[in-house]
Amino acid sequence: MAFFFFFFFYCRGFMGQWDAYICLCGPQHAAGGSLFQIGRLSTVELEEEVTADEDSLRGQAREIPHTEKLLSLKYESLDYDNIENQLFLEEERRMSYMGFRCLEISRWVVCGLIGFLTGLIACFIDIAVEKLAGLKYEVIRRNIENFTETGGLSISLILWCGFNAAVVMLGSILVACFEPIAGGSGIPQIKCYLNGVKIPRVVRLKTLVVKVFGVICSVVGGLAVGKEGPMIHSGAVVAAGVSQGRSTSLKRDFKMFEYFRRDTEKRDFVSAGLLQVSRKSTFRFTGGVLFSLEEGASFWNQMLTWRIFFASMISTFTLNFFLSVYHKKPGQLSNPGLINFGRFESESLEYNIYEIPSLFNFLNYWLTIFRIRYVHRPCLQVMEAMLVAAVTATVSFTMIYFSNDCQPLAPENNEEYPLQLFCADGEYNAMATAFFNTPERSVRSLFHNQPGSYNPLTLGLFTLTYFFLACWTYGLAVLCGILLASISTSGSLWADPGKYALIGAAAQLGGIVRMTLSLTVIMVEATGNVTYGLPIMLVLMTAKIVGDYFIEGLYDIHIKLQSVPFLHWEAPATSHWLTAREVMSSPVTCLSRIEKVGTIVDTLSNTSTNHNGFPVVMQVGGNDEPAKLCGLILRSQLIVLLKHKRKLQLKDFRDAYPRFPPIQSIHVSQDERECMMDLSEFMNPTPYTDTSLPRVFKLFRALGLRHLVIVDEENRVIGLVTRKDLARYHLGKHGLEELQLAQT
Repeated sequence: MAFFFFFFFYCRGFMGQWDAYICLCGPQHAAGGSLFQIGRLSTVELEEEVTADEDSLRGQAREIPHTEKLLSLKYESLDYDNIENQLFLEEERRMSYMGFRCLEISRWVVCGLIGFLTGLIACFIDIAVEKLAGLKYEVIRRNIENFTETGGLSISLILWCGFNAAVVMLGSILVACFEPIAGGSGIPQIKCYLNGVKIPRVVRLKTLVVKVFGVICSVVGGLAVGKEGPMIHSGAVVAAGVSQGRSTSLKRDFKMFEYFRRDTEKRDFVSAGLLQVSRKSTFRFTGGVLFSLEEGASFWNQMLTWRIFFASMISTFTLNFFLSVYHKKPGQLSNPGLINFGRFESESLEYNIYEIPSLFNFLNYWLTIFRIRYVHRPCLQVMEAMLVAAVTATVSFTMIYFSNDCQPLAPENNEEYPLQLFCADGEYNAMATAFFNTPERSVRSLFHNQPGSYNPLTLGLFTLTYFFLACWTYGLAVLCGILLASISTSGSLWADPGKYALIGAAAQLGGIVRMTLSLTVIMVEATGNVTYGLPIMLVLMTAKIVGDYFIEGLYDIHIKLQSVPFLHWEAPATSHWLTAREVMSSPVTCLSRIEKVGTIVDTLSNTSTNHNGFPVVMQVGGNDEPAKLCGLILRSQLIVLLKHKRKLQLKDFRDAYPRFPPIQSIHVSQDERECMMDLSEFMNPTPYTDTSLPRVFKLFRALGLRHLVIVDEENRVIGLVTRKDLARYHLGKHGLEELQLAQT
């Protein structure tokens, strides 16, 4: 009854708030509200006071106003640009050639550790899913067989729904109540992190633990999702932790890799962890490196490519070695490829299924909008997850129950949990093979079974059903190309279902996430046949062009819906007439090169201007004249200086990284407030200055800048540019548009 109640509540909340949705979006279109005045900083406060009338409606679904025209102010930037102050330069000058060589060796060691640990995590997830899913399907299969002849299959349905809902409830409670950032695939968040956006708690140890158990519960619970996205996030968390040589969550410092305790080095290791366990069943070494380059990393260099390649080899070897030991085949490594098309020859292929991904992304976009507005409480999120699990089990059971596609149980059909149901002896229900399995085993069956193992109706119903279930749960569907293959005569070589399955899978995945180069290499490596490269490239380019015409890729959609100040590869096409001076924030809060401690404390404590970077200036003329720029200093540096109250070394700043204490936790006496602090040794003396907007965009994107100081012709500070000033401009339907800034 809880599921039906929630479903009614779900729909009632949506319909009841429809008028509010019209009121929110209608005036913008009616009055041309999608265009904002360029250079004008407009903010929107989403927190509203609850009146007495509204307080009585707390039990009903409350809408959180949300539109894609917002840019959140809660996200800060990472310091990907090295702070070359006096402390840093002195340390670099003291380091010998052998010291630099040792650092390079340490980077290789860290990448090896990342590969080993992520391989272990992938092995643990695989074994846990295999054991728990096997137990579930075996119990349900026996129950179905017992009730097939005697009647009472409704009990089997209840058992299936109850098991799925219970397992999914456990996973959703872990995510919703303990670590919400661990929800979903994690790929959009990691893309933002590598782009230079500080996503809170995205690479914490607690996030990793919840993510691992959450993906196990999701797959075992029968949701239309896979392990691939969460594995990418898990690898990134491992990389972020191992590279620092300590755990801030466990409060353990191993006094290792201290040189890497800064955002620039940490970013490179996270790029390495991005591919370690990403789609471990299909990614080989080269494809994994290209995936990290194409989909994740915003900053790249040649040496990073080789280190990632090495780490990927270590991860794959570790995973396969322990899986072979677990399966009691220590002398034979498990085949890392999920697909084996060595028996197929290259022939001409046809493909026109690529238009489906646009529908997938469009539906998922509106479902995500609905979740943001209405399903924002942890209890509702848990109930929705249980509802999806129960609906998935119910739909699967219904499809199996009414299917009459009976296939002979031949030795070459290696089915894990064959269901006979109403089929004759020696036959099994083909629909059950697709639904009554984990997603990985279903894909293996669809790719490897002999031609004629499924009839077209079975494949069509399964594809359509799984498509919408995956859209609801934000999974990656890779099965839409098989229906086309099954329509043809199974005896014809040119119509081999495996070829169409391969092309359809590539088209579906590429159309959803807009992968092209990396996915081509991945599929070629998986098949071991380079002749598939040309048709796969044609399909992926077609899927990308058609998909981009209708809507953005799935990862970009979710990044936009989270209002993250994400910087794309290029600035908006029509922004060349703008300069940094026209988009900067002013007036600027500056600090003198020799500043009073009390002034610094008051500046950092000012909640109305919660800045993270402050230009350091020197007054050369009268007090009415703007001061000249000397450098730039960060909030984190000032906090460490105020905390230690002594002459510091670079090691003191690295020990405080990345969880710098808040200014409220630092006590400064009245006498100390009158002391003076010289910032010359700690500031970055060479910050970037004014230029055109596209060039500013490239500086932020390519160099990982966090602040850009704007000065006039006499080097006097007049403004400051951050990534939020750039990210709020984008190319819309009516030209260059400006997003509103929201305090969320």
